[in-house]
Amino acid sequence: MASQLSRTAPPAKHANVQPIAAAPELPSAVPLMALSTGFWAFKTLAAAHELDLFSRLAGGAGITVAGLAEALGLHPRPAEMLLTGCAALGLLEKTDGRYRNTPLTEAYLVRGKPYYFGGFVQMADKRLYAGWGRLTEALRTNRPTTWDPAVQSSLFDGEDPTMLALFWEAMHSLSTMTARKLGEAVDFGHFRRLLDIGGGSGAYDIELCKQYGALRATVFDLPHVAAIAAGKIAEAGLTDRIETAGGSFFEQLPKDHDVHLLSMILHDWDEAKNRALLRRSFEALPSGGAVVISELLVNDEKTGPAPAALMSLNMLIETEGRNYTPAEYSAWLEEAGFRHVETVWFDAPAASGAVIGRKP
Repeated sequence: MASQLSRTAPPAKHANVQPIAAAPELPSAVPLMALSTGFWAFKTLAAAHELDLFSRLAGGAGITVAGLAEALGLHPRPAEMLLTGCAALGLLEKTDGRYRNTPLTEAYLVRGKPYYFGGFVQMADKRLYAGWGRLTEALRTNRPTTWDPAVQSSLFDGEDPTMLALFWEAMHSLSTMTARKLGEAVDFGHFRRLLDIGGGSGAYDIELCKQYGALRATVFDLPHVAAIAAGKIAEAGLTDRIETAGGSFFEQLPKDHDVHLLSMILHDWDEAKNRALLRRSFEALPSGGAVVISELLVNDEKTGPAPAALMSLNMLIETEGRNYTPAEYSAWLEEAGFRHVETVWFDAPAASGAVIGRKP
């Protein structure tokens, strides 16, 4: 017999019965699932890169599941799962049963392309992934986990040569794309000569000199790093406009440059060293010169954004530094003597903005 009570009928009223309060609606747990499984997506990308999948598909070449299994010596089951996973992540697209690179992977994950990003993928997989696995240890000890402070004086001292090569190749790929965006957001046309402090492989100098035909530059870094930069500069055909100089920016800075660049440098070091370096920059610049700090900037409220906040945690496992805010950089620049300090925002893989100070 069907019930005569409608689901929407009001309950019977009794003098001593209180209505039951509705349970509060729970938020969705889907964001937590996405956070918890974030490494699944990264390891799919890293495995595909390690197997050279995207370079195999360069130029529009497509591949079937059976073709990939045969080419890589894989069982068809994992071959299909890898291709499906890459397609789901937007790394591949499928047409008529064949998988091909998307514009994203064709531009950035094919070896030999000018903006090849694979170096960073490889470093994140082979170096950072293990260090992040010990993040709780880093939080408890306030010490890096990707290298041993008892053995090395810093990340850049005495590193395993293979890992160091991975690091610099990763930094070059990351810096190349970021330098392009920096050059679009900040007008370097007013300057004659750029000093790239801790300039690494010279990626910023190469890109900025391509954008600004009259600009000349010097990559200033440790001697063995300056040698890496010299090779990259020669490959780019810019040895007539970009030179290298070896030395420590904690000891001295070359003179005769009217703009200094500190890109992804200050996040490596603690506040005291950064303030000292900015004072050194002020002293070396001529009147009218400027310093440009390019970084993933944490907001002044220290609530995000996520790329900068998570990069800051990466500095915990890698260095003694963290990602700083525009307000912190501005205060240090003012303290060093710079004036007319401003922050310029842009969108790039390794930076979200530049804090600029000018010497009166």
